[in-house]
Amino acid sequence: MKNYLVNLLTVLSLFFYACSGQQTTNTQEESDTTETTQETTASADETVMEKDGIKIYPATTSPEFPDAKLELNAPTLNETLTAGSTTFDYTVTNYELGAQTTDAEQKDCANSGKGQHIHLILNNEPYIAKYENKFDVDLKDGHYVALSFISRSYHESIKTDAAYVLTQFNVGSATEESDLSQPLLFYSRPKGEYSGDDTKKLLLDFYLVNTDISESGNKVKATINGSTEFMFDTWTPYFVEGLPMGDNTIKLELVDGEGNPVGDGFNTIERTFKLSQLN
Repeated sequence: MKNYLVNLLTVLSLFFYACSGQQTTNTQEESDTTETTQETTASADETVMEKDGIKIYPATTSPEFPDAKLELNAPTLNETLTAGSTTFDYTVTNYELGAQTTDAEQKDCANSGKGQHIHLILNNEPYIAKYENKFDVDLKDGHYVALSFISRSYHESIKTDAAYVLTQFNVGSATEESDLSQPLLFYSRPKGEYSGDDTKKLLLDFYLVNTDISESGNKVKATINGSTEFMFDTWTPYFVEGLPMGDNTIKLELVDGEGNPVGDGFNTIERTFKLSQLN
């Protein structure tokens, strides 16, 4: 009987020891998993920039249109036009103007009910959105640098070589000529007035021609409301959160690796837009 009790106690001790070891191993594995998850989350959050309550992060999940193509038939390069109504005529290939981009509802930002369109930017002024390939614009005398590019329905540009056209022309007595081979930055969004839910998350989008931006090279500097600065070294659309109601300003500048302006002033653009709580 004594031997039986000793053997029983030995078996029970071994059983409890094995269970204790397994629990310790499981706990350690859970701890390792938690640490890995935390590290992964931290790594993902590195793309989020936040200052003064304003958060900016890349919006990189949009549908791609690698075969989309935009061609400008009129006006032609260096053409001299008569002041007044001017016809812009495009050929759009592999892209449907007027259609809703497939992820428009999930994007959760301002979206055009008229669908996909063309952005026409004249002399870096606020763009004109057009939903057909041929339209008229009233032009005054002067020299014009014109950037056209295809836009998704929520105003995000398609950033491929075939999806944009850069040209210049004169109207009236103007005889100027710009160097279109230099690095150029064009402002696109935010623009105009936002209300209701559209104020929560704004698309910040710009267009680059003849230049790349990188960690060691040129960059785009954004100054929000005169004091809060962000630096972009990747050409991608961004979302902005945390802006106050009322008038806001964003100034975009193309700068070199040392932060000095690139170009002759054309590459510095400031835009005012408004956020309102009322729909």
